[in-house]
Amino acid sequence: MIFSAPSGAGKSTVVNHLLELYPQFEFSVSATSRAPRGEEKDGVEYYFIDADKFRELIEQDAFVEYEEVYENRFYGTLKSEVERIWAKGKVILFDVDVKGGYNLKKYFGDKALSVLIIPPSMEVLEQRLRGRGTDSEDAIKERLAKAASELDFALGKFDIELVNDVLADTFRKAEELTDRFISL
Repeated sequence: MIFSAPSGAGKSTVVNHLLELYPQFEFSVSATSRAPRGEEKDGVEYYFIDADKFRELIEQDAFVEYEEVYENRFYGTLKSEVERIWAKGKVILFDVDVKGGYNLKKYFGDKALSVLIIPPSMEVLEQRLRGRGTDSEDAIKERLAKAASELDFALGKFDIELVNDVLADTFRKAEELTDRFISL
């Protein structure tokens, strides 16, 4: 299952909720060239890889998908991560940006369900990003501009579009989607 959204729309919150409820899922740890934020740990939230090493891995065809989201800031899904989870017999749960989700869906096709989580409005998204307290004013503006372009790109390209307005409702809808997907 692939969950994608602009930064701050709630995809990680939804994914963490599902991970608590469904033991057959395992979180796919993405790779990034950005520095850890707050309490993030390598191999838990992300595999932190410097930009030069990330480029080397791209050259070695080590990624299922990757994107240079901002200049010298790469994100991607390592093939070794997919293989690690499948070797355990688990279902992969992806929490990725919009282009990553689109590319993962293209890669996995009908074997995957892609869900785009959408904020109820750009104003709400801005409130959520500010509420995190993790980004500078410039970073918030950059994220909002990126969110607008991501939504323009993504609408209509995912299997499901889920508006994250009331969190309890979003959780319930995500659980219903998950129950249907895993019963196939």
